[in-house]
Amino acid sequence: MKVILRKDIEQLGQMGQVVDVKNGYARNYLFPRNIAYPATPSSLKMLEEEKKQHVKKADKEKKASETLAAQLEKVSLTVKMKVGEDDKLFGSVTSQLISDGLKEKGISLDKRQIELDDSIKALGVYDVNVKLSGGVSAKVKVWVVRE
Repeated sequence: MKVILRKDIEQLGQMGQVVDVKNGYARNYLFPRNIAYPATPSSLKMLEEEKKQHVKKADKEKKASETLAAQLEKVSLTVKMKVGEDDKLFGSVTSQLISDGLKEKGISLDKRQIELDDSIKALGVYDVNVKLSGGVSAKVKVWVVRE
């Protein structure tokens, strides 16, 4: 059975592609979950409209992400930690701590959007990457200081 995909599926293909699948897979999995349409002329028109809406939504998300990225570039976050000998931290600065600090400044981010290569275990200034939707990324300056 030929179907038109509404979403990207890793094993089948990209959104808008016409693929050939088994009847049972289409009827029992793809159609009930609105992942695909039967390949008919009317469904091709519906898919074109969905593509236009998807592009508009993606553009809107990307613009919002770019404004948030510009806002994040200006932010300098100070994290106060307890320090032991040789300026080593008790514990480490995690993405959750950075997320909470940004929330206090009025920027809400999920901790999974903050990319730490290694946990921060020493005093200093660090540039931390933040992944935003639409493929946009930003850097936040994090100052780790004594409590």
